[in-house]
Amino acid sequence: MARLGRSATKSQKRSPKRLILGVFIFAAAALVLAQSAPQIRSMFNPVRTTVGDQFGGNEGMNVWAWVTGQAKRERRIKELEAEVRNLSRYKAAAISMAERLEAYEEILNLMGEPPARGVTARVTAENDGPFAQTILANAGRAQGVEPGAVALNEGGLVGRVIQLGEYSSRILLITDFNSRVPVMGEVSGVRAILYGGRDGLGSLTDLPERDAFVEGERILTSAEGGAFPRGLVVGEVRKSGDDWRVKFSMAERDGGYVQMIPPPEIVKPMALPVEEVEPAASPTQGARQ
Repeated sequence: MARLGRSATKSQKRSPKRLILGVFIFAAAALVLAQSAPQIRSMFNPVRTTVGDQFGGNEGMNVWAWVTGQAKRERRIKELEAEVRNLSRYKAAAISMAERLEAYEEILNLMGEPPARGVTARVTAENDGPFAQTILANAGRAQGVEPGAVALNEGGLVGRVIQLGEYSSRILLITDFNSRVPVMGEVSGVRAILYGGRDGLGSLTDLPERDAFVEGERILTSAEGGAFPRGLVVGEVRKSGDDWRVKFSMAERDGGYVQMIPPPEIVKPMALPVEEVEPAASPTQGARQ
């Protein structure tokens, strides 16, 4: 009987603890459910606002917001709003500079680059062999593709047409080791020759001895040699030990599209006809006559 009395007393002592634990578990489950369901959360908004006002501080970072995760969301919203304001300022400055540049070009009667006419084709196959990295596009002479056409996609320069058929074109990628692209830094203006590599990064050679690229600047085509037009985006330069490497900007080519534009053609000025001028008679010849 004594044991039964002691066990009954222990069960009576444990029951309030279990009750409190059950209440806490139920409250936590209700809080999670209220935050996850939009309809239930909207019902608790007035209560949450009232409790937040009671526990809130001057900066709005209150205990209730910290518990529910609202503080983190509000902080992220403020960061995004500040970023949007900064981007709006940059956009306004860019529009102003573009309008000013257009006005200056009109005043100076500056001749701009002619619009590039090209053919957009789908990449139908690719060949990453041991000797060449090439792709095939389903457009050729019948669609107006010219020999040596330059291939681009939404990321930047892709390569150059090396074989042209009636309805297909083979493009040598700039990531290939055999590809050579004259490039220059967008900020530094340093010129070099770019060739591809097996590690997916480009290498630069024939660099000047004194000048150096700026870390992170874009690499553009320099149009030297006449194979590529000037100003096409190639990639971004980075320092790797003592060498400069280039991360290519062209988009992934699997099942993508390329635009093939004609190679740059610089029309040489025509020679003006030279008028033959008869030599004037000398005074001695006039006297003899």
